[in-house]
Amino acid sequence: MAGADARGGGLEIRELECFLALSEELHFGRAAERLYVTQSRVSQLLRSLERRIGARLLDRTSRRVRLTPLGERFLAELRPAYGALRGAVDSARAAARGLGEPLRLGFQGTADEYVMAVVADFRDRHPGCEVETVEIPLGDPFGALRSGAVDAAIVLLPVAEPDLIPGPAFSRQPQTLAVSVRHPFAARASVSVEELADSRLIGPTAPAPRYWREAMAPTVTPDGRPIPRGPEVRTLQEGLSYVAADRGTMLCCAPTALHQGRRDVAFVPVTGAPESVLGLVWRRSHETERIRTFSRTLAEAVRPPRGAGTVPPGGRGARAGARV
Repeated sequence: MAGADARGGGLEIRELECFLALSEELHFGRAAERLYVTQSRVSQLLRSLERRIGARLLDRTSRRVRLTPLGERFLAELRPAYGALRGAVDSARAAARGLGEPLRLGFQGTADEYVMAVVADFRDRHPGCEVETVEIPLGDPFGALRSGAVDAAIVLLPVAEPDLIPGPAFSRQPQTLAVSVRHPFAARASVSVEELADSRLIGPTAPAPRYWREAMAPTVTPDGRPIPRGPEVRTLQEGLSYVAADRGTMLCCAPTALHQGRRDVAFVPVTGAPESVLGLVWRRSHETERIRTFSRTLAEAVRPPRGAGTVPPGGRGARAGARV
C-alpha cells in the first residue's frame, strides 16, 4: 500500500490504526503510547489520512480533541471493517502458528457468563482453536499450571510467583461472607470486616502459598484483631458444606453468592473489605501463541472503547467472575 496517491489511493493500515486509537483516547499523547510511536508521528499519520479523505476527521484545540461529524461517520464505518480485516489476519496467523490445538483453561469455583463469553469470542475469532475449561483445586491454584494439566488459569489475585506471567486482571467484586442460616450474622444486612474476628474463617489448604491463602482467608482484621481459623478446604463446595454445617464462615465474592442456590447458606455483604480481583496467569517457560492470543481477547473485553460502559462480551445480563 505504500506509495499510494495522497488524494485517495490505497490506504495505509497504520493511518487507520492511528485514527482508531485517537478516536478512543481523544488524546495524542495516550494514542502515541498505545501505538509505541512519538506524538509527532501520530500527528503525521492523521494529517496523511485527512489528506487522502480530503477533510478533517478530528478537531484539536489546546484543551481537547474531538471527532468532527465526518470523523464520527468514518469511525462508525471503519470499526467493523477493520475488525473483519484483523480477524482475517488473526485466523491466518493462527493457522501458521498452530493455534488450532486446544487451549486448556483452568478456573476455580465457577466459570460464569463473563469468562465463558470471552471463551466464545475467542472461538469465534479462531474457529480452529477449541478451549477446554478445567476446574482446579481451591487450595492449589498454581499446581495444574506447573504440572502441565492446564495452559493458563484464572485465579484470585495477588500472584507473586517468579515462574508465572500475570496477564490481564479483571472482575473487581465486593466480598460477601457465607454463613449458615443458623448463624447470628445470617439475618444481618451486612457485617463489617472487623466482625470477621467474631467468627471462624474457613480457608484453602496448602500447597497454596501463604500470601495467597491470607488473601482468601485473612488471619487478622485491618485493626489487628485476630480472626479464628476454621477448617481448611480443597474446593468451594467443600467449604460451603462446612459453612452449612455451621463449622465456620467463608469469604466469597458477590457473583459466587449469586450462583449458589443453597437454602442452608446465607451470603452477607462485608463492608470495609478489599475487593477481590481475578487474573489470567500462565507459565513463563510454556508461553504459546494460543495463550498470548487468549490473553489479548480477555484484555479487550476488560477494556471497552472510551465512552462505552463496562459490558461483558456476553451482554448486559452477564456477571463477571470465575472464582470463589
